[in-house]
Amino acid sequence: MTDTLIRYGFLALLAGLVVFFSLATNGFASPQAAVFIFQSVAITGILALGVTATLVVGGFDLSIGSVATSAMMAAAYAMIVLEQNAVVAVLFCLAIGALVGLVNGLIIVYMRVPDLLATLGMMFLLLGLQRIPTEGRSIAAGMTMPDGSTAGGVFSPSFLALGRHRFDFILPNLVPVSVVVLIVLAVLIWFFLEYTRYGRMMYAVGSNARAAELAGAPVKAYKIWAYVISGMFASIGGILLAARLGRGDIASGNNLLLDAVAAALIGFAVLGAAKPNAFGTAVGALFVGVLLQGLTMMNVPYYTQDFVKGAVLVVALIFTFALSNQGRR
Repeated sequence: MTDTLIRYGFLALLAGLVVFFSLATNGFASPQAAVFIFQSVAITGILALGVTATLVVGGFDLSIGSVATSAMMAAAYAMIVLEQNAVVAVLFCLAIGALVGLVNGLIIVYMRVPDLLATLGMMFLLLGLQRIPTEGRSIAAGMTMPDGSTAGGVFSPSFLALGRHRFDFILPNLVPVSVVVLIVLAVLIWFFLEYTRYGRMMYAVGSNARAAELAGAPVKAYKIWAYVISGMFASIGGILLAARLGRGDIASGNNLLLDAVAAALIGFAVLGAAKPNAFGTAVGALFVGVLLQGLTMMNVPYYTQDFVKGAVLVVALIFTFALSNQGRR
């Protein structure tokens, strides 16, 4: 009985929330509401998958939210101010994510700075850096630059399609591109971690870095690559956010870090894994989306939603891990 609760308790809680909100509200169980939930958690889920990669090697990345907003601002700056096309903007953002992840990894591995401190410092650095080119202004078409000139670029329609286009699925214009990107990335990182030699070695590094090193694994390289993956996933999230908003909004990514970390940590509890895993992270992101959408449709005041979300997450994790510890005795 305990083993069953350990494995399926969190999924049962998620199913219970879906049933409750379906009965308590009108329209929660509709395809449109389901797609809206997926869309609302797509960017958070992508960032959470990046955090999962660092958790697998025993690290942690607090800079993902600032990397995402920096990528969003960089994409807007490239097209609005530098008047570049969508391909250049996307490659520019991916390069930023990879570079930040590489720097994080090098600082942690070779400078021996604790991962929380290194990525916290990077978070503040990026939060300040992204505001410097425009002196703290958001970036939009026709904006006035600090020197008094007017930006002449516009967002490319092909770039905006990344955040606004919807594919036909059962109903016309139902599934957003961001949801498809989330699913593809989740499947890829899940397969990579669970079924490839490199993914298994990353788990070995996170479980016991010293033993992995004695076995001949390039521990430092694996740790650095984990942060590069995290940075690139965060930059993908920033690209999708910029494409959805059609502007570089400096305040739009405020909640990305906390929600992404919550989703990644919830992944430990899914199916009793007790370890970071891509499937659990995706379920964790979905859990956060279901909870927030249900509370919104029940007209719960916005200022109480974070409290309710936090309370449910804490209770769910305590319940799951307490049972897991009992199961090991």
